[in-house]
Order: sequence, then C-alpha cells, then structure tokens
Amino acid sequence: MIKKQQLRTTLLAAVLLVSGPLSFAGGHQGGGPKVKVSKEKQAELQLWFDAYAAQMDDKYFGQVGEMNGRVEFEDRFHETEYARFLLRVTRGDVMEKAGRMMAPGKKLSPGRGDGILTWGRFYSLDMHPKTPLVGMLHATIVMQMFEDDSVTTGGWLGVMPGTRVEEDLALLKKVTDNYFARHDKDPSLYRQLICKGTHDTVAQFRRKPACSGVSFYGPPVYADDPEASIRFIAGLYDEFVGTYMDIVRERQGDTYTAADIEAQDGMRRQWLIDQLFSDPFSGKIIPFEIWSFANVPPVVKF
Repeated sequence: MIKKQQLRTTLLAAVLLVSGPLSFAGGHQGGGPKVKVSKEKQAELQLWFDAYAAQMDDKYFGQVGEMNGRVEFEDRFHETEYARFLLRVTRGDVMEKAGRMMAPGKKLSPGRGDGILTWGRFYSLDMHPKTPLVGMLHATIVMQMFEDDSVTTGGWLGVMPGTRVEEDLALLKKVTDNYFARHDKDPSLYRQLICKGTHDTVAQFRRKPACSGVSFYGPPVYADDPEASIRFIAGLYDEFVGTYMDIVRERQGDTYTAADIEAQDGMRRQWLIDQLFSDPFSGKIIPFEIWSFANVPPVVKF
C-alpha cells in the first residue's frame, strides 16, 4: 500500500508540473508588500514547491498508513471558476481521517487582492485523530506569483484542542518558538494572528485554536526575500506537523473519559461552524463539497 501511495504522490507532482500557468485563487493569500522575483527564480521556486508538496504527501500519509496499519485513498478532483482542487482523504482506527487539499487556481476571487496571477499553490493537511486527547491539525502553506513578477507567501499552523493536554500544547509552542529563535525571528505577531484571526473572520463563529502555532497570513517573515519566507514556512510546517504526529502516536493508547469525548465533539462542531460562517475561504469562495471533504471531521454531533 505504501508503494502505491508513493507512486500516487509522485503523479501529483507530475500533474502540477504540467498544469500550466495557473495559480491559487482562494481566500487565503500571503500578506505584506509584493516583492519582485526574476523569472528564473520563479521557475526554480515552482519546481521546489511542487516537489515539497509531494514530499509532504509521501511523508505524512505514509505515517498515517503506519498508524492505521493500512492506507486506502479517496481522491477527488473539482474545478471552479477560480481554482482547481486535488483532494485526498484516508481513514482509519488511529487517525480517523486525514485530508489534503492542493489548489492551483485560475484567478483571484473577489475581494482577495489585485494583480494578475501567473502561478500559485495552496497546500493543506488536516488530521483528525480518533483519540479525544489530541485536537485536530490544520496546516497550510501558500505561494503566489503575479504578472508584475511579484511573489507573496502565507500559511497557517495550528491545533484545535478538545481536551487540553497542556504539556502537548506546550511542546508544539516550544517547537515553534525554537524554530523562530534559530532563525533570529520573533513569533509574537504570527502567534497573535493565529489567536485572534484576521479582520475578515467572524469572531462569533470562529474556530478555537490553541496559541501554540502561528499564522503567516500577515506580513512576510522576510520582507525583501519571498524565497526565504516560503522556505522558512516550509521548514516550520514540517517540524510542526512532525511533532503533532509524534503526539498522536504517543497518546493513541491512553485512556480517556466521557468528558473528553464531549470536548472533542464540541471542538469538531466548532470547526464546522467556523468553516460555514467565519472562514472566508471556505464560507464564501469554495463550494461545500470541496472543503468539507478535505477538512471537516469524520463525525460532527449536534
């Protein structure tokens, strides 16, 4: 099964490489000033990003397969006037649902900035462990290129806890803070963004993330160097998701209570409400059958 999975993710990279000058056009885009990048460097970054996404597919769907003892994929393709969507989901007894969205797009959606897109990608992983002791993971990374040769970056790395296991949330925060420190950067602004959200979210219905991760939907990490910014996000993405998967493995056999299940049910319900009524990407831009397949929990109770 793992060999088949590796073949399929290699094919994903191939599909993206021949897909032409399309770009992500969803509601999440990189913030901050646009910085121009040479055509040669843009081509290099395009190849790098597609290879990186395929690597993340191989690595983390492979780990899900090891946890669950098998990996069987449900793959779907959708297309709207704004973007194409390559979706993948697998399900099991430990990681109850793992979903991926890869979105090359066609044009910017209304209200999502200006400029003519020439290339871009939105890549996300959503993990829903069966144990209520570990919250769901939502991890995204975005890069966009424009006709004027400017490049923007973005991303979001966070966990929505049901039952709060504080030592696990502290570990994720430590991994994040240490990564920023190694690069002589301050995570404060990016943590504020994940805790409070951005101006276009509806606070009443918003998801409830732990403040362990960060949001890069704001000023770029490196104001004058989009390549450095996207590589910074990609490095933390891998470390954050990797640590999260370690936590799932550690907690999968731990006992839990009815109160823990109730907390998980509340978190999963809140995530769906966020996607329907707060998040502008899913609520206003992307049809329900697309985002719900990729990121909604396997069971939502009311």
